[in-house]
Amino acid sequence: MHASIKRFRTRFKKFQEQSRDPGLTAVLIIEGSLIFLVIPLSGMSVIPVMIVPAMFALLVIAILVVTSRSHVASGVVAIAVLLSPFGAFVHAEHPAVWTEWLSAGGRLLAIAALSVVIAQAVFGGGRVTLHRVQGAVVLYLNFGLFFFTLYRLVDVLALNAYHGLPPSGSDNGSGATLLYFSFATLTTLGYGDIYPLHPMARALANFEAVIGQLYPATLLARLVSLELEHRRQSKSN
Repeated sequence: MHASIKRFRTRFKKFQEQSRDPGLTAVLIIEGSLIFLVIPLSGMSVIPVMIVPAMFALLVIAILVVTSRSHVASGVVAIAVLLSPFGAFVHAEHPAVWTEWLSAGGRLLAIAALSVVIAQAVFGGGRVTLHRVQGAVVLYLNFGLFFFTLYRLVDVLALNAYHGLPPSGSDNGSGATLLYFSFATLTTLGYGDIYPLHPMARALANFEAVIGQLYPATLLARLVSLELEHRRQSKSN
């Protein structure tokens, strides 16, 4: 019995090691597809709305694969997976502020747990690899998704929190537009067609813009230092 459990643990750890990098690639592909293709097309009613939750389900599976080495992160993601749809279901039946917070909180927890695990891999020691660069891109996209979730929460809780935001359910509806606003703010692009009016929305936009400026510079400095350290070690050996 103990030998079987030991073999299972050994095989599971091997699976974790082998699947982490492909899982990270899957997260990058799925997130990119959601952000730049699925959500905008869904907002335009070009593709069925059910494709969005299906893509999110695939994203959750990929996230669980990436975070499986951390029991804490996996547990947080599992809780988030339960909270988000439960909050959305309860909110549809009984709209209330707390159900909106519950649904948004689940999504924020999942993104935060994944981001912490990836940040440890991206900024930790070791050689600069393709998967480390992929992780850095995923982390950057996560910032946009994190603030997008917060912007949607503010839009639901506060009336007229943004200028230039189309009504929910219309072509290029509020969800897709807020996603665009989040990445325009993160990259400090700022066309000015949509901007925050509510103080909390403005504070979040300022915070996201600061992160958008500091993250690439910090990441580049870290990757350069890691590569230089690896070359010094290679020469000394």
